[in-house]
Amino acid sequence: MLEELKKELHEFENPEKAKVLRRFFKTGKGQYGEGDVFLGIQVPIQRQIAKKYLDLNFQEIQELLNSKIHEERLIALIILTNKYKKANAKDISYFGATKSKEKDFVGKDNLTRRQIFEFYLLNTSRINNWDLVDLSAPNIVGEFLQKEDTGILRQLAKSENIWERRIAMISTYSFIRKRSFGEALAISDILLKDKHDLIHKAVGWMLREIGKRNKDVLELFLSQRHKEMPRTMLRYAIERFPYEERKKWMGK
Repeated sequence: MLEELKKELHEFENPEKAKVLRRFFKTGKGQYGEGDVFLGIQVPIQRQIAKKYLDLNFQEIQELLNSKIHEERLIALIILTNKYKKANAKDISYFGATKSKEKDFVGKDNLTRRQIFEFYLLNTSRINNWDLVDLSAPNIVGEFLQKEDTGILRQLAKSENIWERRIAMISTYSFIRKRSFGEALAISDILLKDKHDLIHKAVGWMLREIGKRNKDVLELFLSQRHKEMPRTMLRYAIERFPYEERKKWMGK
């Protein structure tokens, strides 16, 4: 099944698009995506292919994640995310069952989600570009931690690995969507003085998402920190503010 997936994926290879993606994802020497190999396949096509291979096991997904080819790693994460969503949907939809069967079923799917979560964390070194993180982190790490100890996010936020730090920040999107902002604000504080532009953008993005839901919370956070925030982070955070307000915050 794995070889069939790879064959089908490579049928959509687009060398011209690949050139564009190599520049876009900074694959040059010394850049954050150095050495990443692209086939030039659009994400919607990969999503369609991934639907056919939901039954890939962890060993097969691991082989895809170990690939130098960006699209193979991306489709592995799409499949992993789909597996997690399927387990979660089953868990929720089974509430009409008898108590005994419900308990067994929910227990099984809790185990499935934990296996996916732990497998994901073992592979953070392979989730090594911003699109790979953004597609998967909220839907696996963030969702799993809704009912678990979130201390792992703080550990990831303090990692020397930029992608683990981004995973920590972007995972909080799952909390933000449920109007729970504490985790995102805590991780933002940890990453406030991070040196990397990709982290500035990630923090700013999550703060903006908070502001879309509760502007007062965002303004309170910014009022105490905006002077020490990188300009890119602040600019992203206030992107939805009216022009005059943005000008005021940037000039403070």
